[in-house]
Amino acid sequence: MARTSNSFGRGKSSKAPQPTVLVICEDLKSGKKYIEDAAFNYRVRLTVEIVHIGKTDPKNIVIEGQRRLMKYDRVFCVLDRDSHASWDEAHRMAAKTPKLEIVATYPCFEYWLILHFRNNRKPYVREGNRSPGDCCVADLRQCESMEQYAKGKDDRVFDRLLNRLPGAKSNAAAVLSQSEKDGEKNPSTQMHLLLGYLEGLEAE
Repeated sequence: MARTSNSFGRGKSSKAPQPTVLVICEDLKSGKKYIEDAAFNYRVRLTVEIVHIGKTDPKNIVIEGQRRLMKYDRVFCVLDRDSHASWDEAHRMAAKTPKLEIVATYPCFEYWLILHFRNNRKPYVREGNRSPGDCCVADLRQCESMEQYAKGKDDRVFDRLLNRLPGAKSNAAAVLSQSEKDGEKNPSTQMHLLLGYLEGLEAE
């Protein structure tokens, strides 16, 4: 059974011993840098490793998370749906692994960025030679100030969109809630849940 928004939980109070957390990203640049900057922004006093393991399919990322779980209190695998064949298998494996969570975005990280500008429930599908992720990036470039966005090359996107983060969280929560009601996850994201967890660990 797929885990819902309630399964992430909040981070422990900063007065309590802080957990060790591993975040594994399939996205080597854009998503990885964004999460690193978010952790810095929240002044998280804990071990957060944002790593790229050289294996971008969901199944192998979850396997890597399981392998490293003994060293961490929580492991998050940040995955883009896009067109991955091992998606469902990865979720089944994660559902059987305590303390390991998948942070899923349909179709890709750039959908989370679009939510900084508007609520969007447009499904993303392959269009000719363009993958669902490519189509999402094209929509992102239609947003204000994002015309020149290039995947993997915008290393300041968290800071540039920080003032829009509350709106993005609100949009993402609304979209995820609706997706869980209607059973259609394309598009949706759980990025706001990961950020909420990190924010709950924010240092005093």
